[in-house]
Amino acid sequence: MQSNRGRDTQPELAVRRIVHAQGLRYRVDARPLPQLNRRADLVFTRVKVAVFIDGCFWHGCPVHHTKAKANAEFWATKVATNRSRDEETNRLLDDAGWCVVRAWEHDDPTKIADRVMRAVASRREPSQ
Repeated sequence: MQSNRGRDTQPELAVRRIVHAQGLRYRVDARPLPQLNRRADLVFTRVKVAVFIDGCFWHGCPVHHTKAKANAEFWATKVATNRSRDEETNRLLDDAGWCVVRAWEHDDPTKIADRVMRAVASRREPSQ
Protein backbone atom coordinates (compact mmCIF):
# COMPACT_ATOMS: atom_id res chain seq x y z
CA MET A 1 0.00 0.00 0.00
CA GLN A 2 2.97 2.34 0.34
CA SER A 3 3.17 2.73 -3.40
CA ASN A 4 -0.37 4.17 -3.59
CA ARG A 5 -0.03 7.89 -4.01
CA GLY A 6 -2.04 10.35 -1.96
CA ARG A 7 -1.41 13.17 -4.41
CA ASP A 8 0.02 13.80 -7.88
CA THR A 9 -1.79 10.84 -9.40
CA GLN A 10 -1.97 10.62 -13.19
CA PRO A 11 -5.64 11.74 -13.33
CA GLU A 12 -4.86 14.72 -11.07
CA LEU A 13 -1.83 15.73 -13.12
CA ALA A 14 -3.81 15.55 -16.36
CA VAL A 15 -6.56 17.80 -14.99
CA ARG A 16 -4.04 20.20 -13.46
CA ARG A 17 -2.20 20.55 -16.79
CA ILE A 18 -5.41 21.41 -18.65
CA VAL A 19 -6.68 23.85 -16.02
CA HIS A 20 -3.28 25.55 -15.72
CA ALA A 21 -3.02 25.88 -19.51
CA GLN A 22 -6.35 27.73 -19.42
CA GLY A 23 -4.81 30.30 -17.06
CA LEU A 24 -6.33 29.18 -13.77
CA ARG A 25 -4.14 29.10 -10.67
CA TYR A 26 -4.83 26.90 -7.67
CA ARG A 27 -3.38 25.26 -4.60
CA VAL A 28 -2.53 21.56 -4.70
CA ASP A 29 -3.40 19.06 -1.96
CA ALA A 30 -4.64 21.79 0.38
CA ARG A 31 -7.25 22.13 3.09
CA PRO A 32 -10.19 24.22 1.92
CA LEU A 33 -11.15 24.78 5.57
CA PRO A 34 -8.15 25.05 7.90
CA GLN A 35 -10.08 23.62 10.86
CA LEU A 36 -11.11 20.54 8.86
CA ASN A 37 -8.46 17.88 8.32
CA ARG A 38 -9.53 17.08 4.75
CA ARG A 39 -7.49 17.89 1.67
CA ALA A 40 -8.78 18.64 -1.80
CA ASP A 41 -6.75 17.84 -4.90
CA LEU A 42 -7.14 21.38 -6.30
CA VAL A 43 -8.29 24.36 -4.26
CA PHE A 44 -9.30 27.73 -5.69
CA THR A 45 -9.31 29.77 -2.48
CA ARG A 46 -10.56 33.12 -3.81
CA VAL A 47 -13.67 31.69 -5.41
CA LYS A 48 -14.08 28.84 -2.91
CA VAL A 49 -14.00 25.86 -5.27
CA ALA A 50 -12.60 22.53 -4.05
CA VAL A 51 -11.89 19.72 -6.52
CA PHE A 52 -11.62 16.06 -5.51
CA ILE A 53 -10.58 13.35 -7.97
CA ASP A 54 -11.53 10.13 -6.24
CA GLY A 55 -9.91 6.75 -6.83
CA CYS A 56 -12.30 4.03 -7.94
CA PHE A 57 -11.14 1.45 -5.37
CA TRP A 58 -10.71 3.78 -2.40
CA HIS A 59 -13.99 5.63 -2.79
CA GLY A 60 -16.20 2.80 -4.08
CA CYS A 61 -16.86 3.78 -7.68
CA PRO A 62 -20.20 2.24 -8.75
CA VAL A 63 -18.70 1.30 -12.14
CA HIS A 64 -15.15 0.12 -11.41
CA HIS A 65 -14.93 -0.74 -7.71
CA THR A 66 -13.97 -4.35 -7.11
CA LYS A 67 -14.34 -6.18 -3.84
CA ALA A 68 -11.10 -7.21 -2.23
CA LYS A 69 -10.49 -10.95 -2.05
CA ALA A 70 -8.18 -10.81 0.96
CA ASN A 71 -9.48 -9.23 4.15
CA ALA A 72 -12.77 -8.38 2.41
CA GLU A 73 -14.63 -7.22 5.53
CA PHE A 74 -11.88 -4.75 6.46
CA TRP A 75 -11.80 -3.24 2.97
CA ALA A 76 -15.59 -3.05 2.69
CA THR A 77 -15.69 -1.13 5.97
CA LYS A 78 -12.80 1.09 4.85
CA VAL A 79 -14.50 2.03 1.58
CA ALA A 80 -17.85 2.63 3.32
CA THR A 81 -16.10 4.93 5.81
CA ASN A 82 -14.39 6.80 2.96
CA ARG A 83 -17.73 7.31 1.19
CA SER A 84 -19.35 8.54 4.38
CA ARG A 85 -16.47 10.96 4.99
CA ASP A 86 -16.75 12.21 1.38
CA GLU A 87 -20.45 13.00 1.93
CA GLU A 88 -19.67 14.76 5.21
CA THR A 89 -16.90 16.77 3.53
CA ASN A 90 -19.28 17.82 0.75
CA ARG A 91 -21.86 18.93 3.32
CA LEU A 92 -19.36 20.84 5.50
CA LEU A 93 -17.84 22.64 2.51
CA ASP A 94 -21.27 23.45 1.12
CA ASP A 95 -22.35 24.84 4.51
CA ALA A 96 -19.21 27.02 4.52
CA GLY A 97 -20.06 28.45 1.08
CA TRP A 98 -17.73 26.31 -1.03
CA CYS A 99 -18.48 24.70 -4.38
CA VAL A 100 -17.37 21.06 -4.46
CA VAL A 101 -16.43 19.37 -7.73
CA ARG A 102 -16.03 15.59 -7.43
CA ALA A 103 -14.87 13.32 -10.22
CA TRP A 104 -13.73 9.72 -10.57
CA GLU A 105 -10.20 8.85 -11.64
CA HIS A 106 -11.56 7.15 -14.78
CA ASP A 107 -13.43 10.25 -15.97
CA ASP A 108 -12.08 12.09 -19.00
CA PRO A 109 -9.61 14.75 -17.74
CA THR A 110 -10.87 17.23 -20.35
CA LYS A 111 -14.43 16.89 -19.10
CA ILE A 112 -13.33 17.22 -15.48
CA ALA A 113 -11.32 20.34 -16.37
CA ASP A 114 -14.37 21.80 -18.15
CA ARG A 115 -16.46 21.26 -15.00
CA VAL A 116 -13.76 22.90 -12.90
CA MET A 117 -13.46 25.89 -15.22
CA ARG A 118 -17.24 26.36 -15.29
CA ALA A 119 -17.41 26.18 -11.48
CA VAL A 120 -14.64 28.75 -11.10
CA ALA A 121 -16.11 31.06 -13.75
CA SER A 122 -19.57 30.90 -12.19
CA ARG A 123 -18.21 32.02 -8.82
CA ARG A 124 -16.06 34.89 -10.08
CA GLU A 125 -17.41 38.38 -9.65
CA PRO A 126 -18.28 40.04 -12.93
CA SER A 127 -15.74 42.66 -14.07
CA GLN A 128 -16.85 46.23 -13.93
